[in-house]
Formats: sequence, C-alpha cells, structure tokens
Amino acid sequence: MDLSVIIVNYNVRHFLEQCIISVQNAIQHLNVEILVVDNNSVDDSVAYLKSCKAPVSCIFNSENVGFSKANNQAIKIAQGKYILLLNPDTIVAEDTLVKTLAYMNQHPEAGALGIRMLDSNGRYLPESKRGLPTPAVAFYKLFGLSACFPKSKRFGQYHLSHLSYLSAHQNHPVDVLSGAFMLIQKAVLNKIGGLDERFFMYGEDVDLSYRITQAGYQNHYFAESSIIHHKGESTKKGNLNYVRLFYGAMARFAEKHLPENKSWLFIRLIHFAIWCRAGASLLYTVFKKILIPILDFFILLTGLYFCKEVYEMGFKLYPNFYSAAMLRLFFPLYALLWMGSMYLSGAYDKPFRAQPALRGLLQGSIFILLIYSLLPEYFRFSRALILLGSGFAFLYLVVSRLIFRLLFHKSERVGAVLISRRGPANRIAFKFLYASSRGHIL
Repeated sequence: MDLSVIIVNYNVRHFLEQCIISVQNAIQHLNVEILVVDNNSVDDSVAYLKSCKAPVSCIFNSENVGFSKANNQAIKIAQGKYILLLNPDTIVAEDTLVKTLAYMNQHPEAGALGIRMLDSNGRYLPESKRGLPTPAVAFYKLFGLSACFPKSKRFGQYHLSHLSYLSAHQNHPVDVLSGAFMLIQKAVLNKIGGLDERFFMYGEDVDLSYRITQAGYQNHYFAESSIIHHKGESTKKGNLNYVRLFYGAMARFAEKHLPENKSWLFIRLIHFAIWCRAGASLLYTVFKKILIPILDFFILLTGLYFCKEVYEMGFKLYPNFYSAAMLRLFFPLYALLWMGSMYLSGAYDKPFRAQPALRGLLQGSIFILLIYSLLPEYFRFSRALILLGSGFAFLYLVVSRLIFRLLFHKSERVGAVLISRRGPANRIAFKFLYASSRGHIL
C-alpha cells in the first residue's frame, strides 16, 4: 500500500464529499486507501458516508474525541507506507498525490511534507509553512505584529515571510507544517508515537512537526503542486472559542517543550493575550452591530433638520417658526420610531437590503401619523415635516443600502471551488490548481 489518506470530519458534509472526490481523481496509478473518522457530526455526514460509493473505510465516534485522537484511531489501522493527514475542507489537485509521493521517495531525510495552499480565491495561504513558535515569535503573532509587519526580520518569523529566499514557489525545509495537509512516513509516526492527544484541536501540527525534527528528520515544504483550503469551516476563526482553543494549544506546546523558566512566562503571556483578544473581539462585535444603526440615526436626524430648513425657506416662514423644544423632542423620536420599525422588518440583518429598510420606514411613518392624529391639537407637530422627512429617509436608505452591499458583501470568485460529482466542474477546479502550481496564478 503506497498511501493512507486520513480525513477527520466534523459537521462539514459538503466539503467532505468534495474532498473525497478530489482524492479519488488524484489517485491515478497509486495504491491508496481512504480512511474517514467522523467525530459525531450532527449534520448528514454519517448518512453520506454510509451511502458513499467511493471505497472509503469509516470510523464513527459516538462523541467528538478531538482531531489528534481521531487521527490516531485511523493511523493504527492504516496500511500505507505514507500517511496523509488531510482536512475535509481541502481540495487536492490531480497531480498532488503522485508528485508528493515521488518527492518523499527521493528525499528519505524528509519525515513529513506540507504543500502550497491556496484559499478559495486563489490567494497563497502563509500558514502553508511556519516558524517554530518561540516565546518571541508567539508574542509577535499574539499581538498582531506579524500581520502588520510580515516582511520584518523580527516580526515576520511566524510565517517565514521575512525570508525572501524561502519563496512560496520553491521547495525547502521548514520548521512547522500545516495539519491541513501533512504527508508523513508511517515509520516516522510509529517512531515518535503518533499525535499527542492532549491537543484536542489546534497546535497538534506544531507539536508533531517539532517532534519529527527532534527525531532527526526534516519537514519539507513542497511548492510543485497546490491544494485549495477553505480554512476554518469546522470552526470559525473570528469567534472567542477559536481564540481560546488556538492560543491554549500554543500554551500547551510551550509547557511541553520549552524550559520551565521560559514556559512559565510564555503561558502567562498567552493567557493575557487571550483576555486582550477576547476584549477586542467583544468590542469589535458590538461595534459592528451598532455602527450602522448609529449612522442611520444621526443621518435621519440631520435630514429632519435639513427638511425643516428647506420647508421654512420654501414657504417663507418666519425664523424659529417651530419651537426648539418641540424639535428636540419630536425629531429624535421620529428617527427612533423609524429605526425601531426598520429593525423589526429585518433592515439590520445581513446582507443589508433596501427592501426591508423601506418596508420598515413605511410602517414607521404610518405609525407616526397615527400617533399624530391621536394627539391633542396644541401638541401636534408638523405633518409636512413628517412627510418630507420620510422622503429624505427613503432616498437615504436606497443609496446607503446599495453602498453597504458593495462594501460588505463583495461576491467571491467561487468558480474555482464549486466542485460537483460531474466531470466538467471537477476539471475546472483541477485546471485552476494545475495552473497555480505552475505559477500561472498569483
């Protein structure tokens, strides 16, 4: 058996299917087995695997045992000379398996091999190869300095982007490979004892890469083929749970491998960073939710005052025709009633669309006019300003929602990642990957 492909699945049935199809297309003349471990998915992954026509061996866990333990379950029964740990949200090119196995056979010093990864839009993913997360490197990563200064010799060490001679289009040894695609000699895995099951999710690839080098082997980055990685489908990277799991794994790595005097400081640094990132994430989430409503309120309020000025000049009313106290009371009230009605109509649900906003505006205007009709005569405000303000709000909502859609919901190039059972779609994706691996993309 040349190769055992191990895929750990958790609630990504659609991506899993596409991944298996791509592996089948890449097998060619090789003797390959596909092993899938499902970690108690609650979508229809299990039903798909049980009815899958592809020659797939499955392990169905009754609970989510984590990425490392699930991989070890499959490694124990794997028959291949090489083991490929493959994420379900990846698509391999038709030449990937043949080329990577040929390279490994020619380089016995390579205990493991990673590959050039692209995102759904064809952009190179810098986590295809990384540096070892020493305390200094981890600090720069934790506080965003590596992202702000990727080419810096000091700050860019996490993704090795500061080393211009380590091109993304050239093969070379690296410290750390990505667990999304990790081709390993079975003999090396047996020697180092498989994956450390204390790493439930994240960090297992760093730990495994480090132990491979400690055993006297190298980790090689392979640039002559590419895969697509829809990263983070099983877990979304923006949420607090991701921050806790990811940086918790880094703390576990430090505790395991760094000297005690360094790991103590590093672990506390990570806990501090988790709290900082959690606070920043919370503030960012709140800011995103209230930014558009706050903008709407101030523009609607400004529009009402603008309409008042236009109305006074148009009808040549004397200055201060409307009581300042009444304006301070009714204008904010009108804006809030419009926004409340818009909120109930779904105007602040993504994607931002004009239709629910305009529906909410109409309902809010009707409600305001009904209240107006029930008020005593001496307390009634101008109906003309209500109608003029509604007209201004109508124009503003149409224009603003169009702008919001352009800013926040740009369409992605999905043609390269939409892969079905049928051949033409597969060929499109694989041609895309083949071209990218030869340097014709990016």
